[in-house]
Amino acid sequence: MLFICYPKCSTCKKAEKWLDSKKIKYDLRDIKTDNPSYDELKKWHALSGLPLKRFFNTSGMLYRDMQLKDKLPNMTEEEMLKLLSSDGMLVKRPLLVTDDKVLVGFKEAEWEGLK
Repeated sequence: MLFICYPKCSTCKKAEKWLDSKKIKYDLRDIKTDNPSYDELKKWHALSGLPLKRFFNTSGMLYRDMQLKDKLPNMTEEEMLKLLSSDGMLVKRPLLVTDDKVLVGFKEAEWEGLK
């Protein structure tokens, strides 16, 4: 299991604490220093079953500075994936990647079924 987070993010800290409390083993990856690649994001998007827009950190400064709220609706999936893979701070976090699913953001109820 891969846990992708930003160490300074309070939601990521909460998610990590939750994983540890459940004794769930994971590999930790800092999204700022080791940004997901285009191919990883493409695969994770398919596994997640979510719209690609959900992978964007809509509350982040970079998202706002780039005015992506207005630009995303006119972008292709490929353009969005390239943009996400260009900077980890654009990606919603935490991400939890298992063999058969990807969870975006931390909602305890969604994470509850993990082993």
